[in-house]
Amino acid sequence: MRKLRRLSDLLPLIREGRYRLGSHAARHMLQEGFTELDILRALEWGRELCIYPEDGRMLVLGYMVFPPRLKLPLHVVLDYTPPRQVDIVTAFIPKEPYRVYSRARLAALLRHDRALEEVRWTGPIRLYPAWE
Repeated sequence: MRKLRRLSDLLPLIREGRYRLGSHAARHMLQEGFTELDILRALEWGRELCIYPEDGRMLVLGYMVFPPRLKLPLHVVLDYTPPRQVDIVTAFIPKEPYRVYSRARLAALLRHDRALEEVRWTGPIRLYPAWE
């Protein structure tokens, strides 16, 4: 079993820019119209819905906030197995925001096209430039 980590353990790494954005997350960003910054803000103010310690992953529920009163839910799947960084595996707008997915359902969500996808990682966005 892998070491159990919490979102509060991972947020400092994300703030430092020590994360990678996976191609599956990028695909959902294009299809559903949200940005990398929306993902980062959702993580900053989100909460863990489910932790999958066997896989070293967690499902986070956060929100994209559009003032004055609109909040849209955003699910983000994080992989915390790489040392000293976090992989943002995917992010998507859920139909049922508070639903906790089983490992099998989460795997199906990640492989909706039933093809092996090439993973390309992008660099971090500078969310906190004053801290550099």
